Amino acid sequence: MPDAPLHIKSLTLDELGARLTALGQPAYRAKQVMQWLYAKRAPSFAAMSDLPAALRTQLAAEFAFDDLQPVRTLGSKDTTLKYLFQLADGALIESVLIPASPALYGEASDRRTLCVSTQVGCAYGCKFCASGLDGWSRNLTAAEIVGQVLRVEELSRERINNIVFMGMGEPLANFAHLMRAIGIINAPWGVGLGARHITLSTSGLAPQIRELAEQPLQVRLAISLHGATDEVRSQIMPVNRKYPLAVLLEACAFYTQRKKQWLTFEYILIAGINDRPEDAAALVRVARKVKAKINCIPYNQVEGLEWQRPSNARQDAFMAVLTAARIPATLRREKGHDIAAACGQLRRQTLPPAATPATPAC
Repeated sequence: MPDAPLHIKSLTLDELGARLTALGQPAYRAKQVMQWLYAKRAPSFAAMSDLPAALRTQLAAEFAFDDLQPVRTLGSKDTTLKYLFQLADGALIESVLIPASPALYGEASDRRTLCVSTQVGCAYGCKFCASGLDGWSRNLTAAEIVGQVLRVEELSRERINNIVFMGMGEPLANFAHLMRAIGIINAPWGVGLGARHITLSTSGLAPQIRELAEQPLQVRLAISLHGATDEVRSQIMPVNRKYPLAVLLEACAFYTQRKKQWLTFEYILIAGINDRPEDAAALVRVARKVKAKINCIPYNQVEGLEWQRPSNARQDAFMAVLTAARIPATLRREKGHDIAAACGQLRRQTLPPAATPATPAC
């Protein structure tokens, strides 16, 4: 079978210019095409009306232009919106649009955060997460990552001004496509979103954290910690067996030294697993080592998993330990609980049993 054509939204401006030059077109046409893609949001090459007809024909022959197709949209009582998209090969992914929290940003905030997926499924098998229950299929391309931003803006009629790579998959396991997508999202000829409004999350891939520290863009990094001792973390996160806490914290310290940034530790509170006062005390010690702030999130129930969220009183007691230690910490009683907004839940509800992919060894 011939290779599928390269997607136009996977290209940088310089790459497109070089390809158009090779086709006998002037390089300045690349800027026109990019304006149609990201400023005017053209739905097809045919819609790029100020380009010569011959060029539009060439573009259609050279490049793919398929968009993510919406399959289901769930709206929450708190206006969180969850989108299930079908890709060109039939695979399903999720994106979640999260409005500003008045408690954090004030009633007048226009903050619109999009939680973006980077893989179809996940191979890392965190025990509390729905994304990995059906295994891993493949990485998303840069075009499929960027396409989530464009499609959600189109469907919601909202401007996205904050992006978190905390959807399906392990972002740093798809490093090359992720970095390309972030470059397109950040570029003035692309989506045009500032790097400091982009956060990526990792379950703890220490070598890639170090590699990310060497990248020029000042994106923000969040670590899905969820346990401040090897005992707790290994119980719920298999990645800890390959990159135990000491190795992870060394990589985090390297990152903060290079980037001169604070890290965020994401910490899902799970009843009876990591929500005790001694767990909070261990988290204090870890946060002090690497200049990290804490984002605590009560567990979002997933059908088929045994875990439970702690009571509000238990959550408050955990937070009191962090507050007393003067660790910057936020308790986020998450939006979207009524629409199963945890990563992978909507996809699992939609996939037929026969579509369940296999999980590779990792």
